[in-house]
Amino acid sequence: MLAVVLTVLVHGWRADLPAALVLAVAGVLLAAEDLASHRLPNAVLAPTGLALTLLLLVATLVSGAWDGLVRAAVAAVACALGYLALALLRPAGLGMGDVKLGALLGAWLGWLGWGAVVLGVLAGFVLGGVAGLVLLVAGRATRTTAIAFGPWMLLGAAVAGALTVRLGPVLGL
Repeated sequence: MLAVVLTVLVHGWRADLPAALVLAVAGVLLAAEDLASHRLPNAVLAPTGLALTLLLLVATLVSGAWDGLVRAAVAAVACALGYLALALLRPAGLGMGDVKLGALLGAWLGWLGWGAVVLGVLAGFVLGGVAGLVLLVAGRATRTTAIAFGPWMLLGAAVAGALTVRLGPVLGL
C-alpha cells in the first residue's frame, strides 16, 4: 500500500500512472521474493510485463507519445541484452530473472526517457555495490556471498523514475 501511495504522490496524475502503479506493486512482490529466495519468478514477471506493455500502449493512445513507446521497446531490448551479456559472463552473479527484470525496467525507464534508462541502470549497480560493501564491512557477508540484485535494480529504477518525473524537465532528463 505504501508503494502505491508513494507512486501517486511522486508520479502524479499522468496518462502513465496506471503503468507506474502496476510496476510499484509488482516491484514490492519481486523484491521481497528475491530477498527471500534469490529468485524473480516468471509468475510475477510475465503478467507484469504484459500489463506494463498494455498500459504503456494505452498511455500512448491517450497522450500521443508514440516516440515514448518506441523508446520503451528499444530500451527494453537494450537492457535485456546488456543484462544477458553480464549473466552469460558471470552466471553466478546475475540470473535470468535479473535479465527479464532488466527488460521490464528498461521498458518503463525508456518510456520516461534515455536519461532515466542510464540513471536507473547505474543507480541499481551503485546501490547494490554500496549494499554489498556495507555487508562486507559489517561482517555479514564475504566476497563470495550471494546478494539479491533485483531489489537494487528496482530501487535504482524507482529513484531514476522519481527524479525524471519530478526533475526531468529541469535537469534535461
